[in-house]
Amino acid sequence: MTSLALLGATGSLGSHVARQATSAGHRLSVLVRSPGKLSPEVASRAQVLTADLMTMPTAMLAQFAEGHDALVCCAGNVTEGERFVALVDHVVSAVESLPSQARPLCWFMAGAALLDFDTKGRRGVDLPKIGSTYWPHRANYERLLRSDLDWRLLCPGPMVDQPALGMDKLRMSTDVLPAQLPALAGHLPPVLVLPMFAALVPEMIIPYADAASVMLANLERGGALYRKRVGLALPVGMRGTKDHWAAQPKAD
Repeated sequence: MTSLALLGATGSLGSHVARQATSAGHRLSVLVRSPGKLSPEVASRAQVLTADLMTMPTAMLAQFAEGHDALVCCAGNVTEGERFVALVDHVVSAVESLPSQARPLCWFMAGAALLDFDTKGRRGVDLPKIGSTYWPHRANYERLLRSDLDWRLLCPGPMVDQPALGMDKLRMSTDVLPAQLPALAGHLPPVLVLPMFAALVPEMIIPYADAASVMLANLERGGALYRKRVGLALPVGMRGTKDHWAAQPKAD
């Protein structure tokens, strides 16, 4: 049995993590502002701490995380800008304050724009328009790099509330996009790469349930995902929209 601390358990992704964790028999602790928003099955089986993540003392947050095998942070949103950066820093600082033997493995959330798309290490956040919204992902990644925590950073495209495809059907990558840009993109300026990057996004629209499954299936320390950015994409030939996903011919 794995002991799991979860932040953001009432959100779109966190609620999937919570349900899957309890169904799998993990020992689950959740920190939420509004316990009434938890599903009945999670509320009845999880240890619930009611608190505001942003304003709670670092020591209190550290105590919540201490001794668990893993911590999954699904809290916050990139559109919150500085607030999202402050939230992630708060969580990282709390775990850093613990003795090394009491620290959980940590999963954090970012997005596909943080993944490298060419051999020069350029990323979606380096492209015009994208960086102005998704820059917090870069800031949070840099904060994790400065830490000595055992972390993984999930970087999907947009996520949707659709039935899971199953992890065995997804394409998964580390540090690079799971769907490739044309080789020519590596020689083009950012303004010309932008539409190519945008054309790949439908391949990376992932069900929340699958994103949750990937994190819960990778809770072992060290390993191939240790301190890696993890990308996810639909099977080759499948593209999606924010409203639905469907099999379509893959664009050349």
